[in-house]
Amino acid sequence: MAVIFVKGDDPALLSQTIQRYVGELVGDGDRGLMVEEVSEPDYGDAGDLTLGPLINAAQTLPFLTERRVVVGRNLGLFGTKVAVAPLVSLLEVLPDTTDLVLVWEHGSSGARLSAVPKVLTEALSAAGAELVGATPGGRGRKKALDEMLAAAPVRLDGSAKAAIADNVGDELGQVASLMELLVSTFGDEASLSSSDVSPFLGVGADVPPWELTDAIDKGDIATALERLARMQHGGRRHPLQTMATLHTHYQRALKLQGAGVSNEKDAAVLLGMKGSTFPAKKAMDLSRRLGRERLGRAVELLAQADLDTRGGSAVPGDAVIEILVARLARLSA
Repeated sequence: MAVIFVKGDDPALLSQTIQRYVGELVGDGDRGLMVEEVSEPDYGDAGDLTLGPLINAAQTLPFLTERRVVVGRNLGLFGTKVAVAPLVSLLEVLPDTTDLVLVWEHGSSGARLSAVPKVLTEALSAAGAELVGATPGGRGRKKALDEMLAAAPVRLDGSAKAAIADNVGDELGQVASLMELLVSTFGDEASLSSSDVSPFLGVGADVPPWELTDAIDKGDIATALERLARMQHGGRRHPLQTMATLHTHYQRALKLQGAGVSNEKDAAVLLGMKGSTFPAKKAMDLSRRLGRERLGRAVELLAQADLDTRGGSAVPGDAVIEILVARLARLSA
């Protein structure tokens, strides 16, 4: 009996992780006979979810095989002590012939992934479960991407890897489909550079909002517009979402004008920020660099763009934001 608990919010990494573990558990067996997957549609209606189908699948004895592998998906839907109680009970009496892969992930609503209830964490520990994270961030995500590119079916030089890394951003799920496209075009083991892969990269994946605001603060209009395009197309952000990001960015700097703060810790306290003080330092630097007059102009630009994106202009919302970003970057140049 093996219990694998996978937690994450990156669909591509979750899929790859699940496939790897299920493959190891199945081995040379017949996947069609051994594996049963239970997911959100099996749990019932949104207002009446039940873990019953997963519990039944896990307790079913194998047929024509020695073992069963049961995969429980979308368990983030059951984020309370009461909701996971049946799963806790199952872990205490799990049949020796069942290998269980439990996946703590979002449901279709896309709501924020809830924390794993303590009672389930304790039950997993008691059952000797292997805990697997599928949401690498920062260095972890970079490491995951490096490993994907190193194992690619084509040979990528440094420039090609850099181009792909910049393009896919946090959306590592794009790598597999890109590799298939490159193989179908150039063949296995082809040696490729950035000039070879660039035509297949498109606009690029989403980027975090701070990449946009950093480029604006540096007065780098070209980079700011490129980051904006990726947010609009790769991230499918609505113009009003980008407006909210920009409003917050400049409101912080404006609030620090004349406040007399001399360090980032005091700035963080004034701005009501918790955790890292780095965002407060950025706001303080922006406030000092632009000064009251240019900050006032930034607020005017934001106010007009806000009206325009809400129907005050016949110009499309995405174009309004592009013009706004270019003008804000020019203020910092």
